[in-house]
Amino acid sequence: MDMNKIPGTWLARLFGYLLLLIVIDCHAMTTQEPPIRVGVTVSLSGEYAVSGKLELEGIRMWVHDINQRGALLGQRVELVYYDDKSEPATSATLYERLITQDKVDLLLGPYGSNITMAASTVAEQHNFPMVATGAASADIWARGYHNIFGVDAQAGHYMDLLIESAAAAGLKTIAMVYGDSDFPRNVAAGVRVRAAAHDMQIVFERQYHPENADYAALVKAMKATHPDLVIGGTYLDDSMALVRAAKAADFSPKAFAFTVGPALKRFVDELGADANGMLGIVAWMRSAAMPMAMDFSYRYKERFGHNASYVAALGYGGAQVLEAAVRLAGSLDKDAIRTQLSQMKFRSILGNYQVDATGKQIAKYTYVMQVQNGWRLLVLPKSLQESKVEYPFKPWSER
Repeated sequence: MDMNKIPGTWLARLFGYLLLLIVIDCHAMTTQEPPIRVGVTVSLSGEYAVSGKLELEGIRMWVHDINQRGALLGQRVELVYYDDKSEPATSATLYERLITQDKVDLLLGPYGSNITMAASTVAEQHNFPMVATGAASADIWARGYHNIFGVDAQAGHYMDLLIESAAAAGLKTIAMVYGDSDFPRNVAAGVRVRAAAHDMQIVFERQYHPENADYAALVKAMKATHPDLVIGGTYLDDSMALVRAAKAADFSPKAFAFTVGPALKRFVDELGADANGMLGIVAWMRSAAMPMAMDFSYRYKERFGHNASYVAALGYGGAQVLEAAVRLAGSLDKDAIRTQLSQMKFRSILGNYQVDATGKQIAKYTYVMQVQNGWRLLVLPKSLQESKVEYPFKPWSER
């Protein structure tokens, strides 16, 4: 275009339009809304480090996804997180910092029921709603708090499907061991109820301190009672320690079932063939036909280089629940968000979300997986199983 042939008035108008666009663009940049800040502590070190890192990956993926699809309430989301070192007191201190110093807009809970107990006390003191991503102990919701909302099934119901299946298979006696913290104790309480309902007898019960437990002595005492089924209210390290001790003692009941451990990749990687036959309780599996499970699993592996665990799904699904409450509230007003978390029904990657008056999850159930030939396969409920439950456990001497 020959600019010399354009009338002066048109040049003036063109210059005016360009100047207006520049002014509008600059104004948009200077008035851009600040990001919505989501605060959380995670166990990047200490006893729960493996699970804490996986849960953080799930939350980070949600932050990426929500920003990719257009942000939340027109604002980008930013994650603010600290390492709570698997320590309840440290987590409580850091949540105080997130609320009072970092001025976060939203809160997700940490991994572990005992840590969530401490963290949710801080949230309650500030009347700040929190979605518990990795906690299942009923004790959390027995304190009359109004700001803690669960997404996982209750620990007291974790073993329901497993005990029903074991009883149907003719198993009669149970040896139960569990760590000295909120979640395992709640698992044990639920086992007592379900065992009685299915006429199964608990012939051995022992609580231990994971940091100084004598697993060899524990297994020796269990073996003496000749149980059909061993149930462990465990985390990763103690579940692996119990398996190693059982092999060393040539202790072969008809079934072993643990919480947390068998569902994690490291359990199979470190135990190898010794992991085969072990049953585990999980909150999520890719094969359980939950919303977006396959898509989530595929994209998660592309992003982090390994398969998504149920712990990562807890982080992602818990964040989805919080997102839904904010969208329904239409604002960051804490009263409005609390109301939505209390009343809404929602289906996340974890399944159904619905809480009672205390904020306790009442719409979700767990699954049972079993390590078979090195694969972690969904075996219960039967309607979703990838493989049948293998009873009895193959004795160590025959492997």
